[in-house]
Order: sequence, then C-alpha cells, then structure tokens
Amino acid sequence: MTRPDWEKRIRRARELAAQYPAAAQVLGFYGEIAVFQKHVFEAAAADDLHADPTRPLCEQLVVSGLTNRFPAFVELVEKKGPPGLAKAARELRQQTPGQWRALLDSQPDDEHADPTHRFFARACRQPVAEYLALDSRVQFAGYTGSSCPVCDGKPQLGVLRPEGDGGKRSLICSCCATEWEFRRILCPNCAEEDHGKLPRFSAEDFPHVRVEACETCKRYLKSVDLTLNGLAVPVVDEIAAAPLDLWAAEHGYQKIELNLMGL
Repeated sequence: MTRPDWEKRIRRARELAAQYPAAAQVLGFYGEIAVFQKHVFEAAAADDLHADPTRPLCEQLVVSGLTNRFPAFVELVEKKGPPGLAKAARELRQQTPGQWRALLDSQPDDEHADPTHRFFARACRQPVAEYLALDSRVQFAGYTGSSCPVCDGKPQLGVLRPEGDGGKRSLICSCCATEWEFRRILCPNCAEEDHGKLPRFSAEDFPHVRVEACETCKRYLKSVDLTLNGLAVPVVDEIAAAPLDLWAAEHGYQKIELNLMGL
C-alpha cells in the first residue's frame, strides 16, 4: 500500500469545484474535511500507532487523540457544512466527551444508524483507518473477495488502472481506502458474472467515471477510469460525479456504499 497524498486530494477537490460549478459546494466542503483528516493522519503517525493483528481493524480506530480533536471537527462542520450537518454539529457541541466517544465508537457502516452520526464517525475514523492499514500485515496475493482484505469494509468505488493495452480493475475500501485487485466482469455485491446483466453507464460530463450496475441485485458502484484521465484522484472524482448517483437512483439502482458525503 502507498501512503495517502492528502494534498493531492485537496488540490483535486479545488480543481473539480472550479470545473463543475454544480458540485462546487460539496467539493469545497470535502476539501475542508480532507484538511482536517490530513492532520488526524499526521497525528496518528506522530503517535507511532501500530495495527494489532489479533483484533479487527474497525475496533482500533478510536484513539485518545481522536476524541480530543473531535470538538475542532464539530466546529468545522458547524461553520462550513450544509444546514443539516451544521445543525447536528451545534447539537453535538453541547454534549460531553463521553458522548462524543460513544459516537466515535459507533459503527459507521451500520445502515440503520443516524446518517449525520454516521458522517461524523466516518469522517473522523477514516484517516486513522488509512494509517493503520499501512501497518497491516495482510497478504493480498490470491485474494479475490469483494470486501476489504484489511478491514472487511464494503467497496466504495472501482478503479481502472493502465495495464498493457487495457485497464486492470481494483476496488477501494470505504473505510480504510485499501485498494485490491478485482475481476472486471463480476458484481462486487452478489457475484453475478453474466456480462449481459452487468451494464455500465456514463455521461458526457464525466467521461472517465461510470456507473457499474448489476441487474440481478440492483446495486451499483462508480468506477474511475485512469486510462481515460490519468489526473483523476479516484476518491475525489467519485464525489464530483454525483449526478451519476442521482441518475442511478432514478433508474432503480442502490449504491453498495455511500461515499463520505452521503452520495
């Protein structure tokens, strides 16, 4: 695994915000979050955290420094976030450190949890997960699963990277951003492998991002094709292409896992 380039994510968010005015607000907010996450990641590095191979990674994400930084994140969301999240931030600001700890300890992948609480927990835990994933001793060779080999998280998006005359497909984890190889003609949700039941859709405004859907389970994820745009930063370009998520929902598809911005 490679160390995440937070500055690259931040720059890409600003570039795409200028390129796609309709997504400028959400990308601007994401850029602010990425700055905060960069500091959390650097703090984890300064504390020299190490992954415990005997415990699930998802149980190791709430460290003392994270609870201490939570008020700063709440303040950021209150100032920069959309109305719904800003309101939730104001309410959280009145709670105790113990209540913040409980929120951070909650599982962001719980689909039945309060969406705003999922956002706060996920945004804060994610950079710690990315740091600990770097320290993981998991062996990727021969792994063919659709869940993350490091933390068992759901895939957030797909990526096509140049290989020979084509592209090699991989998936990126929604929790720790681990990337692992995955078959091109296979649904990550239900393992459907009939090419005719795995349609792909794209839009003129986002030629390098496409919806990869499955007619069997009606789930989808978006894939960023780096063979078409080598400047793309997958986790950021996936957010910028939010209109594709709206299109997919209108046509009866449900995303395998929403991104950090709830799209």
